[in-house]
Amino acid sequence: MGYVSGLKCRECGREYPVDPIYVCEFCFGPLEVVYDYKKIKKVLTKRNIQKREENLWRYKELLPIDGEPQVGLESGFTPLVKADNLAKALGVNELYVKDDTVAHPTLSFKDRVVAVALTKAKEFGFDTVACASTGNLAHSVSAHGAKAGFKRFVFIPATLEASKIVASLVYEPHLVAVDGNYDEVNRLCSEIANKYKWAFVNINIRPFYAEGSKTQGFEIIEQLGWKAPDNVVVPCASGSLLTKVWKSFKEFKKIGILKKLETKVFAAQATGCSPIVAAIKQGTDVIRPVKPDTVAKSLAIGNPADGFYARQVVRETGGYGEDVSDKEIIDGIKLLAKTEGIFAETAGGVTVACTKKLIETGKIGRDETTVICITGNGLKTQEALTGQTAEVHYIKPNLAAFEEILKKISK
Repeated sequence: MGYVSGLKCRECGREYPVDPIYVCEFCFGPLEVVYDYKKIKKVLTKRNIQKREENLWRYKELLPIDGEPQVGLESGFTPLVKADNLAKALGVNELYVKDDTVAHPTLSFKDRVVAVALTKAKEFGFDTVACASTGNLAHSVSAHGAKAGFKRFVFIPATLEASKIVASLVYEPHLVAVDGNYDEVNRLCSEIANKYKWAFVNINIRPFYAEGSKTQGFEIIEQLGWKAPDNVVVPCASGSLLTKVWKSFKEFKKIGILKKLETKVFAAQATGCSPIVAAIKQGTDVIRPVKPDTVAKSLAIGNPADGFYARQVVRETGGYGEDVSDKEIIDGIKLLAKTEGIFAETAGGVTVACTKKLIETGKIGRDETTVICITGNGLKTQEALTGQTAEVHYIKPNLAAFEEILKKISK
């Protein structure tokens, strides 16, 4: 058996057994997994972690499964890149990129949450998995679900990038493109989840699914030499990743792996969909839904489920939030690519561009250690860069033609 004590409402504190439920039946607050940290502290040590396979399951005692991992054995433990070139460009001394563009089967951090969700779905006895997605989650559920033998239904906004649609279809799920934005897709999926006995990873399995995001935070601490950074910048869609990165830091502190925790957590969003950052800047706890209008479609959730809790984390840690325009997002993608050779999707452009602003405004100190979270590969959102990159030099197949181009380049 695992180390989960049960589920608990994040609002009223009412406790529930470990079942595929996600809201409190009394106050309708979201449910969260609760662990027996005293038991975990006895078995999860630095030495034990370091002996294990380099995947996300090396922290399995802090993940909500009862038996052994069954899905996602190739996911996690992505590089933490010391980004000296980007640091120089941004004018800071020590900057790291947590690079989830690589080392995952579907090249995004969603492989973390899906590994946990589908393992839990197997433990609960489901034969069908499903999700509402802005792209990356659809890829991950389609891929991992195929390997694990599930029937799969993935629901996406019909306006999603063509490359993201193909990247799901290749695994042959039942892909349903809905005429609406993500929030409308999610509302439809909530209705479907109430009627059909499927494991909707981000609905009825959400309390377990969300815990997978903690593995990004665990890895950051381990890869920094068992230390917490001064700052961490996290892109926000629902806000769940930000809250779980912070939860992972606190859990390592709780069980004694982390001795000191003074990290500030910063939220990054696109200006065209920034309800969490807007609340942070306005100094309010009220997250006002918006209609998304941004090139960063993977972050385009206008009514973020964990927005309030993300806002709380930012306040608790003394962090802040920043938002950037579509042009700044594209510039952020290109800056990361040309300095560190990392091709991020639009969400990564948001993180880089917001970090730049946070440094320029003094919210992030130039002598502090900062980690920025890059969550998906740029091959997924190439359309966003159409007409925004350097030109191609077309020539005839002869030396004279090449040297003519060389003259122009050299000027």
